[in-house]
Amino acid sequence: MTDQTADFDFDLPEHSIAHHPMRPKDLAKLLYIPAQHNLEDKIIRDLPSFFREGDILVANDTKVIHAKLSAMRGAAHIGITLDRPMGDGRWHVLIKNSRRLKVGDKLDFPDGNVYATVDELETGGSGFIRFSVEGDTFDEWLRNIGQLALPPYIERPQGPTEQDEKDYHTIFSHHPGAVAAPTAGLHFTDELLTELDQIGVERLTLTLHVGAGTFLPVRSDNINDHHMHAEYGIITPEVAKRLNQAKAEKRRIIAVGTTSLRLLESAVDEHGIIHPFHKETSIFILPGYQFKAVDMLMTNFHLPRSTLFMLVCAFGGTEKLRHAYQHAIQSGYRFYSYGDACLIEGQSM
Repeated sequence: MTDQTADFDFDLPEHSIAHHPMRPKDLAKLLYIPAQHNLEDKIIRDLPSFFREGDILVANDTKVIHAKLSAMRGAAHIGITLDRPMGDGRWHVLIKNSRRLKVGDKLDFPDGNVYATVDELETGGSGFIRFSVEGDTFDEWLRNIGQLALPPYIERPQGPTEQDEKDYHTIFSHHPGAVAAPTAGLHFTDELLTELDQIGVERLTLTLHVGAGTFLPVRSDNINDHHMHAEYGIITPEVAKRLNQAKAEKRRIIAVGTTSLRLLESAVDEHGIIHPFHKETSIFILPGYQFKAVDMLMTNFHLPRSTLFMLVCAFGGTEKLRHAYQHAIQSGYRFYSYGDACLIEGQSM
């Protein structure tokens, strides 16, 4: 196992980055990465052919909020991206132009009805703020004032569009709280889910509110020096029970997205038992990690030097994933949030 971030780097041409999703969705490319055999070039419409009766498909049902805000501190423009609520009335946020702030400063927003107070500042452009309203009033205000916090690699000079408001939500989205969409779920359609139901695939959901930290690169040369941002996750007792029953019956668990996988691996114990979960997780999965909850992973193609590329290398094998990513680049696969997907078998398969 390597400790060097540079060992998870690769060259990605600009034209490989998707700025819009494929239309129709199920014509996006799907790269099948089996544990023992050669890569297979497919499309999302082929996904059901890799499933069998009794499989469990686990998706993240978080819903993206309008997390990007523009504030003023006197004459200074301050960019705010909500990261996660702290449960005590405060929000952890990423701050653009944070050097212009100090604790106790008041932040004003365009409508003039709501303000925030700087409660704490951290190094690296993050901190904690407290809004003047909470609950349903805050939620409604945020829907009207905020914008989607699209990833920085999606070119939107004028900000998110009305089409993004439709595209950047998964078919599973239900519980508001995410800054970023769990993007593997963006590929699913009603027709695809119906076909999986007809095969006899069981579908379950959990909730991991994806935070703003998902956009942050690994800046340290040694990956062990990287600090993972926490995200809030929920697995209900009923879902945990059904997952454990499936595992006892030797049925496969397929995670839709790295967020679903990370939460499942956060909730599983050393004996392979998945427990109900209702707290934050900052699990950092690197090559050498022993997976105990998930057999297959469907996910998009991730950034070089990112924690997510490290995770898929851990799951499918570093050399196999390096080869798969090189194949994807050479074959015209589209990368990142609006891009194509891959289906990876775990190394123990």
